[in-house]
Amino acid sequence: MGAFGTLDTSTVVRSTPVERLDLSGKRLTVVGGTNGLGQAIARQALALGADVTIVGRTLRDDRHERLHFVQADLSSMKEAVRLGEELPVENQDVVLFTNGITAAKVREETPEGIERDMAISYLSRYAMLRGLDERIGTARAAGSAPARVFIMAGPGGDQEGDPGDLNALKDYNQNTAHMNTVAANEALTVHGASTTPGPVYFGLNPGLIKTDIRANYLGEGSFAHKITEALVGLLSQSAQTYAKRIVPLLFTDDLDGRNGLMFDRKARPIRVSLSMTPQRVDSFMTASEELLRTAVA
Repeated sequence: MGAFGTLDTSTVVRSTPVERLDLSGKRLTVVGGTNGLGQAIARQALALGADVTIVGRTLRDDRHERLHFVQADLSSMKEAVRLGEELPVENQDVVLFTNGITAAKVREETPEGIERDMAISYLSRYAMLRGLDERIGTARAAGSAPARVFIMAGPGGDQEGDPGDLNALKDYNQNTAHMNTVAANEALTVHGASTTPGPVYFGLNPGLIKTDIRANYLGEGSFAHKITEALVGLLSQSAQTYAKRIVPLLFTDDLDGRNGLMFDRKARPIRVSLSMTPQRVDSFMTASEELLRTAVA
């Protein structure tokens, strides 16, 4: 099983090609939609007629009648809990989480005492979904298929993680810390898919794409950062190409009646990591709740 997942050839999901897709009347919320992949996906959905809400620190797009901006600091767990209670999602068809960074070379900590990558890339999502899950899509027309939650990280790569050290307080290692967020996000997806009633959950593994996500590790604007992103840009698809592949998946009717699937950089189904046993998923959820309570105490 590679870092980007193993194709699940037993599962076929068909989507309308983006050139023929009309999203008029559809509603999408992108948490982390102010830059990177989230921004590219939000822009693509908006261009196809969807009503789009983006959540993030700074709006970088022009105002539009179908674009709504909710300002938030996703490194703050108190803010994430508040968003979970107040963000209007009752009429949303899809809620997508793309917010994330990579861990720094030296451990960084938020004012609430949480390792920064863990706070932004995972725990904020967990905190928000505690309040959002039971409300997503509940005000849509009677008989509608369940609303959808998509969680972007790196599912299917068989990252075991360490639920006993979510806050990276043991011997700190950048890669270990970041892979813990990857494993935790896959556990969150699997857990969400097992919880009914409520929205259905899916995982996204975009692989390597040129964005600013590595700036926290390499140093924003540094020579290493510029060279790395230039190479990634040469060897992989662009954020815009990924958005054209993923936006049709977010809304395809072929996902009605399905739950818990994971998808790779080309929107193809991949297998859930073998390490994501029910016991391990439960361990991550228990540890997440304990860490969140510590942060907001």
